[in-house]
Amino acid sequence: MGTFTNSDGVGLVYHGEAADPLICLPGGPMQASSYLSGLPLRDVIRLDLRGTGESEKAGSYRVDHQVDDVEALRRHLGLEKLRLLGHSAGGTLAILYATRFPRHVEELVLVAPSPRVVGIEVTDDDRRAVAVQRSAEPWYAEAIEGFEQIWAGNFSGEAFAKIAPFHHGRWDDAARALEDHPRNDEAAAEFYGEGAFDPAQVREELGKLDVPTVFLAGAYDVGLPANRAREYAALIPGARFELQPGAGHFPWVDDPRNFAELLQRIP
Repeated sequence: MGTFTNSDGVGLVYHGEAADPLICLPGGPMQASSYLSGLPLRDVIRLDLRGTGESEKAGSYRVDHQVDDVEALRRHLGLEKLRLLGHSAGGTLAILYATRFPRHVEELVLVAPSPRVVGIEVTDDDRRAVAVQRSAEPWYAEAIEGFEQIWAGNFSGEAFAKIAPFHHGRWDDAARALEDHPRNDEAAAEFYGEGAFDPAQVREELGKLDVPTVFLAGAYDVGLPANRAREYAALIPGARFELQPGAGHFPWVDDPRNFAELLQRIP
């Protein structure tokens, strides 16, 4: 574990050590980075975003303000360039860093990134098309009932709890543990706050980005269905797109070896 201070004087914590690290930014938004501890990759450093994990709870939690935290980590580690992995909402942070500091990014790895930053809408029909592929699962009847409630406008916690199995390629103990992972809900509400970014501008800047990029999505991910994932990846010049069969929103948990192989990083 290492510590450093960002430009606002907030103490932040990272986990791991390597000469040429892969800096991993967690999603949630604003989940503790410990859920990424099982990544089957070499030389990983996980950052606890401000207000999560062991980092201090202070300052603004809006994602654009946290770009400076990633830059502070780069300076602290003494690296000229970063290799960045962003998962889910962490992909938003990774993209905003890469478009603001492209000269400091050696590689960008996006794993099931949130499409919100580029203004891609995932429709109910998109999610339904993925969900019905799981109809043979023993949990399907209850889970699809949760989706039907949400699609009808019932956004209760109970309805969202029912659809949890759809986030995973396998609904087992490892998947259930991820559903219970700690998150700073107050910070999460602020993460995508008004003024954090302009999706049209982000799309324009991504179109000019000259950084080697890998984009990996799960074939069963209802958060980012394959059709929207391909649309998203196409915004990044030269991005290598990989679709992991049988995987949901946490593809390294569903099949660690296949995940590492697709990223071409076998430990």
